[in-house]
Amino acid sequence: MTTTSSRINRRFILAKRPQGMPTASDIVLENVPQDDPAPGQVLLRTLYLSLDPYMRGRMDDTPSYAPPLNIGDVIVGGTVSRVEQSRHPDYSPGELVLAYSGWQDYALSDGRDLHKLDPTMKHLPHALGLLGMPGFTGYMGLTDIGAPRAGETVVVAAASGAVGSVVGQVAKLRGARVVGIAGGEQKCRYVTDVLGFDACLDHRGNDLPGALNSACPDGIDVYFENVGGAVFDAVFPLLNTRARIPVCGMISQYNGPTGSVQHDRLPLLMGTILKKRMRVQGFIISQDYGEQYPAFYRQMSAWLDAGKIQFREDIVDGLENSVTAFQHLLSGKNFGKMIVRVAS
Repeated sequence: MTTTSSRINRRFILAKRPQGMPTASDIVLENVPQDDPAPGQVLLRTLYLSLDPYMRGRMDDTPSYAPPLNIGDVIVGGTVSRVEQSRHPDYSPGELVLAYSGWQDYALSDGRDLHKLDPTMKHLPHALGLLGMPGFTGYMGLTDIGAPRAGETVVVAAASGAVGSVVGQVAKLRGARVVGIAGGEQKCRYVTDVLGFDACLDHRGNDLPGALNSACPDGIDVYFENVGGAVFDAVFPLLNTRARIPVCGMISQYNGPTGSVQHDRLPLLMGTILKKRMRVQGFIISQDYGEQYPAFYRQMSAWLDAGKIQFREDIVDGLENSVTAFQHLLSGKNFGKMIVRVAS
């Protein structure tokens, strides 16, 4: 029988469905008693919480690849967690695991959603970034769907972010010419000077279409889509015959449509896909490529150890700051993979 200890769990729940940008009245922090584990369960302590754009879609009551959150549910999210108590034969107190505990201090698990972390991992947040879901997403979307060849031009939206930064660096390792698109001069300098892209354009500039045209004189062979909206409008006329477009996300539209997406572009889009024989493919990393994670982990770890891959994190301290950090993520104010450090 499960017992309740004196331990208190802080957790963020969905109080109501957001209209546009989520606010503190939509995502509410509450304190509740934390049960001890029952037989077959472990009690997890959240150390790091990953904040990712997909979470916004789970807050809407619309059909998707995963069920929406119900009102009162804890907000979902990947975590690096420590086993605090265990009544499960496969886990011991003190072990570190990759979990899906969500926005809370503690969680109970029966072990089926846990993955023990590589004990040689030198930097735990990498499990939520470069060596976790974002890095895996960028790597597989680019290599399997984008399939860049040496000498081709690859354009990456949200190039300084957790996924885009990996996409561009892997494309460079494959011999492609890489142009990034990011928000602001500081991010663009990072993309070229640290990540090694051939060019990076500020989407906040006065003439993104003109700048992109100048940066891609031979057109675009692969466009890794993270953003949509005005960025896609600038990319679209430059796509070459047989271009490939891995569709990872559309963050510019997650809080509702803007003026840049009001007009109907479907006839032009479909006609161009046909005439240029382009490949446009969406993917969900866990559902489409889950079995390939071990091979990805080995390859990315080797590149990381050899100094061939750089990765930046934007770490915010304190679970209580998760809503503000999530707002920054959705509005492009973060710089790198957004992570909340919940506990030491």
